[in-house]
Amino acid sequence: MRKSMSRKFMFMMVTALALVLAACSGNGATNSNATSTNTTDTSTSTSAATPATPTTVEITDAHGTVTVPVNPTKVVALDNRTFETLSNWGVKLVAAPKGVMPTTSPYVADESVQDIGDHREPNLEILASVQPDLVIVGQRFSGYYEDIKKLVPNAAVIDLTFDVSEEAGTPGENLVNGFKDTTTSLGKIFDKEEEASQLNAEFDKSIEAAKAAYNGKDKIMSVIVSGGEIGFAAPHSGRVWGPLYEIFDFVPALEVEKSSADHQGDDISVEAIAQSNPDWIFVLDREASFSADELKDYVPAQDVIDNAPALKNTTAITKGQIMYAPNDTYTNESIETFIKIFNNLSETLAK
Repeated sequence: MRKSMSRKFMFMMVTALALVLAACSGNGATNSNATSTNTTDTSTSTSAATPATPTTVEITDAHGTVTVPVNPTKVVALDNRTFETLSNWGVKLVAAPKGVMPTTSPYVADESVQDIGDHREPNLEILASVQPDLVIVGQRFSGYYEDIKKLVPNAAVIDLTFDVSEEAGTPGENLVNGFKDTTTSLGKIFDKEEEASQLNAEFDKSIEAAKAAYNGKDKIMSVIVSGGEIGFAAPHSGRVWGPLYEIFDFVPALEVEKSSADHQGDDISVEAIAQSNPDWIFVLDREASFSADELKDYVPAQDVIDNAPALKNTTAITKGQIMYAPNDTYTNESIETFIKIFNNLSETLAK
């Protein structure tokens, strides 16, 4: 009797212990699976929260769509509308056309930046030797686009040229949109999208301020001073000033047929300019952006304007209503330069 009860007790104990062990084993598996699931979920969540940084970006230029590396290591810039922006953003260049750059540009003094020369006789072979990842073409160098692509077949080549001639139809609109598109594209390439957005906003603000300052009736005369001579910068087509007539709806003091965007201005006599009796004269000093070593007998534009007998009785001269573009404008037609011009306009016209 006792032996029977003892066996039953032992059997019950063994059975209970087996059940406990089985339960522990099951809980462990469940916990393990839960841990595995949680780890997987965390991994998936982390992956979704931090997507991979893109290594390329699609840029639309004057010829179509180009795939460009983000933050390229070796950059060549040939567009004088981009030098100041790139410099301000700390972009390193391996080559640039120092012959048509502002003497104050950090790239000119940097000996590690190879000199391609100017657009008349560029040393394009330098491009092949530096093996760039990106070449930024524009304006003066746009005619070499196909040659450059052949020289550096493995590089991304973008042409940021935008047409602000009267033949383009809307020079003012093209200038505004061209600068904003260029700035946006550069921001995407160099991971400076926030800075690009801020720069475009500053550009828009300067335009609105200048529009508000102009009274809508004063007659405007724009000129280019080069070699001691005063050239006529025609409304709509004249260099730098031309597109501004459309942007701000300026009343031109003088309009002539077959005007051009010549870099020295059209050959219109100073007497004809004086007879138009402008209320304001806007002046571009073509040679002020070059070093004294590059020029002979340079006369500042202000001296030329002040000492022009034909102009002395015009409203602009008698009232001192003359505005000069920044000295480096001819070789630095950047968005930053035009912001300075527009801010100067708003301050000057409001007086």
